[in-house]
Amino acid sequence: MKTRLIAPLLIVLGALIILGLASLFTVHQSQQALVLQFGDPKRVITEPGLKFKIPFIQNVLTYERRVLNLDPPTQRVLLSDQRPLLVDSYARYRIVDPLRFYQAVRTEAVAANRLDAIVNATMRGVLGNATLGAVLSDERVAIMNDIRNQVNDEVARFGIEIVDVRIRRSDLPDETGQAVYDRMQSEREREAAEFRAQGFEQAQRIRASADREATVIRAEATREAEILRGQGEGQRTRILSEAFGTDNDFFEFYRSMEAYREAVQGDNSLLVLQPDNEFFRHFNSVNSDGLPQAAERPAEEPEAASNGQDEAPSTAADDSEE
Repeated sequence: MKTRLIAPLLIVLGALIILGLASLFTVHQSQQALVLQFGDPKRVITEPGLKFKIPFIQNVLTYERRVLNLDPPTQRVLLSDQRPLLVDSYARYRIVDPLRFYQAVRTEAVAANRLDAIVNATMRGVLGNATLGAVLSDERVAIMNDIRNQVNDEVARFGIEIVDVRIRRSDLPDETGQAVYDRMQSEREREAAEFRAQGFEQAQRIRASADREATVIRAEATREAEILRGQGEGQRTRILSEAFGTDNDFFEFYRSMEAYREAVQGDNSLLVLQPDNEFFRHFNSVNSDGLPQAAERPAEEPEAASNGQDEAPSTAADDSEE
């Protein structure tokens, strides 16, 4: 009797165990679950732990709560300045509404394909209104934020939130790289020529100002020098006049000596004059040593004129008297 009861009890116990296992499921802390009954969503579970469901009637779909990665393929974008650009981008997104996600795309693979198309289209539209300089400057952050906001507006119906969109790398195509390089080089050369022209203009301005100041300084110095020279000449003339005025004979002798020095200079100086020329009146007589002796002008005597003979002029005074 007991043997007969053990078998049904074991069968019932096994059925209860199977039924219990089929009605229990675990939600991990990195996941969120959607309970379906014959394909119809019944519950959304976002809290981790041990959960219950109707066995054999309900099934459970789990989705990631963590941030997921989206890596669209590199695409060719035409910028507003008609420059093509190869853009390699990536995006980060999160499933925030499992029910809407299930109703719109059902699986993460389908969601990734839809997101690739949306991200590429949005990036092409936003970058089409930007220039290469904006993409490569600080304006890039604003451009990325604009792309993220537009993508969020598009994917909100999927129960997805775009966390971030970034450009990993942007390159110019090979056919335009050299043209852009040449254009940048010519632009830098133009800027360098402009800087050199500005420097040359500034140098000319400084040089002209310095020359003007130097001219003014030289003119002032020349004027002062001429004034001082004139004052000195006047003082010299006054002193000489006072000095020579004390002895007229010595003054005459001194001026004659200066005239001799100025007239006879160098090794090839030659004068052809008559012996009795007035210019050599101080050499018409010599002293006892055979040196020229200063003499006064000869007085005209009637006797010598009547005889037709030239007589030497008499000595006016000796050297000590001069």
